[in-house]
Amino acid sequence: MRIPSIPGFDQQALEKYFKNTGWLLIARVGSMVVKFVINSVLLSRYLSTAEFGILNYPMAIVTFTMAIAALGLDGFITRELITHPEKKDTLLGTAFWLRLTAGLGTLPLVFLIYVLLSLAKPLETPFSYVLIVAFTSIVQSANIIDSFFQSKVQGKSIMYVQVSGNIISALVKLLFVILQLPLIWFVYSLLFDAVILALGYLLIYQKGGNHIRSWRYDGRLTSYLLKHSWPLAFSAILVTIYMKIDQVMIPMYVKASQLGIYTTAASLSENWYFIPVAIVTSVFPAIMHARKTDIERYYKRLQNMYDLMVVLSVGIAVVMSLGSNLIYHLLYTKPYWPAAPVLAVHVWAGVFVFLGSASGQYLIAEGYFKLSMLRTGVGAIVNIVLNLFFIPKYGIIGAAYATLIAYAVATFFILFIPKTRHQGVMMLKSLFLISLFQKIVKR
Repeated sequence: MRIPSIPGFDQQALEKYFKNTGWLLIARVGSMVVKFVINSVLLSRYLSTAEFGILNYPMAIVTFTMAIAALGLDGFITRELITHPEKKDTLLGTAFWLRLTAGLGTLPLVFLIYVLLSLAKPLETPFSYVLIVAFTSIVQSANIIDSFFQSKVQGKSIMYVQVSGNIISALVKLLFVILQLPLIWFVYSLLFDAVILALGYLLIYQKGGNHIRSWRYDGRLTSYLLKHSWPLAFSAILVTIYMKIDQVMIPMYVKASQLGIYTTAASLSENWYFIPVAIVTSVFPAIMHARKTDIERYYKRLQNMYDLMVVLSVGIAVVMSLGSNLIYHLLYTKPYWPAAPVLAVHVWAGVFVFLGSASGQYLIAEGYFKLSMLRTGVGAIVNIVLNLFFIPKYGIIGAAYATLIAYAVATFFILFIPKTRHQGVMMLKSLFLISLFQKIVKR
């Protein structure tokens, strides 16, 4: 797979680093297209705005418990499998049982969250719907196999599982629409999506000559894994709050139909968020290499990275915001058209998501793990507080503005920390196109 050259980076090195992540990018693109067409466009046309909001709310809640049940083990297990491949069965077996136990433990938590959210006003989404989707936290235990493929640099295997799962999921939902089945069937389909993905991982794992019967649980390894993975788990929970709290809080103050409308805008906006992750994953090894050999080149490559993120994200935001009315008239029915101005605001949050992904890798590279969690926590708090004020007063457009402001605050929080202020200034230079103009002038 050949990729375009990026100023400041060695093309041969990029080709090497992109070889694995390129497959991941293909999988993400495939997943994005299929999910968007079926889950957003087709279902929104079949379901009313209220039904669409009710359908999406359980996943908004369960996303939090899924982050808890994952225990932050994915990345850590990948690292351990690379370091100790001979312990594969023990590592995977122990991680699986830990996640399965945690998934079961989140079921009472889901009920508690539902009760607390109902205090403001009774929720239109029945608890039974939330409970059905909550079993996703248990099913996802098998997804620890993803860490095995990551450790083996087998992005193609992951692509097969994800794309196949999404195609099957899409066909099932399409069948439900053709048969004109009631809403509850689509709620079950959300759990079915997780089951298909888990079965896909198990099947391709077994096909590779591996056997889950060989997995073993090690009690001594349990304490080691939990001791080292809890910061990652805590960080994942903060990220989930930071990214999804708007969709959880909207039904607390307005009707479910408003969540249905808002979800379409959030989906259109967030579908692009795979891009910075894929790019950063591909080129950051080259940046890290420069850090070891030439510090000036290291900062130059970081600046190039920020410039690239701004150019891509601002380009997307301009097109999406200016074309928001046209997009909704082409893709959605009239009841969803009020989401066009919401999209025009929400899509600009992507600029800070792109910059945040790049600067987040810098924080990890420099060992600023606590600072990384702190800025995510600050973003989550700002998002919650703003939504508390904005949603009751302004409705879903207020939630979009809250998201935009919270993402901006979190991304540029490093400006207030002396040791990272330089990176904040570099991002500002990229955001206001100063760095890009300087390069053009030099040429």
